[in-house]
Amino acid sequence: MKLVRWGAAGREKPGLIDGSGVLRDLSGVVDDVAGPVLLPEGLAKLRALDPKTLPAVPGTPRLGAPVGRVPNFLCAGLNYADHAKEAGVEVPREALLFVKHTSCICGPNDDVVVPPGSTKLDWEVELGFVIGKPGAYIKPEHWQDHVAGYMVANDVSERAFQLEGTGQWVKGKSNPTFGPLGPWLVTADEVPDPQNLKLWLEVDGKRYQDGSTATMVYGVAYLVSYISRFMALSTGDVIITGTPPGVGLGQKPPVFLKAGQVMTLGVEGLGTQRQRVVAG
Repeated sequence: MKLVRWGAAGREKPGLIDGSGVLRDLSGVVDDVAGPVLLPEGLAKLRALDPKTLPAVPGTPRLGAPVGRVPNFLCAGLNYADHAKEAGVEVPREALLFVKHTSCICGPNDDVVVPPGSTKLDWEVELGFVIGKPGAYIKPEHWQDHVAGYMVANDVSERAFQLEGTGQWVKGKSNPTFGPLGPWLVTADEVPDPQNLKLWLEVDGKRYQDGSTATMVYGVAYLVSYISRFMALSTGDVIITGTPPGVGLGQKPPVFLKAGQVMTLGVEGLGTQRQRVVAG
């Protein structure tokens, strides 16, 4: 299934994309794509529906992030060996974890707003996934029991905020609109191998990132188990998995985003995003 949330920001309704690409309204069935809906039994209930019995949504409404009420937004950093190389650092001996504040989450095609004082705004296409069944100390062989689905993410980053001054990553990752997610959540049963997906990003039509999740250092299976060693994972938690090489900071000389530019990005089988960069 492809699950979506559609409508005005802050008032999104749940929906799904049927086999013909038609957006269907789920608001008569569930209140949101969030919470218990993401549990295995909640997804099974939706999977049993005949999409043709659901109202078709006319026009092309705005799409919000495909998951609502996200408890935590967790991230793996420097998780592609070639990206670590372009950043001039060694591959972490263990998965490097950080957080984005959930207030940064926005829709896949919403504008990205340049925050006041920004001088080094950057892009990062990433594979994201969502936790369904919660848990702590998850055994590696049970990781699939806990993943509800996958989606495209853009880990928008302000490098000066992130790396200069006190150098706290959360400060460079959490401004409003720094977390575009979607366009939809593809349920895990339709993604047989998350470690074999192409992902790419362009700015104004120029391709900067062109990679594959096959080169990820710590894969989805590892991350589910590893992260759960340090914190209990909750239903609806979003986890993004790092970016391949080609970020603006890694260019020679570095290239950073400016108002008026447009990012387009995607992950194989999970859809595409398009964001216009606008002045704050």
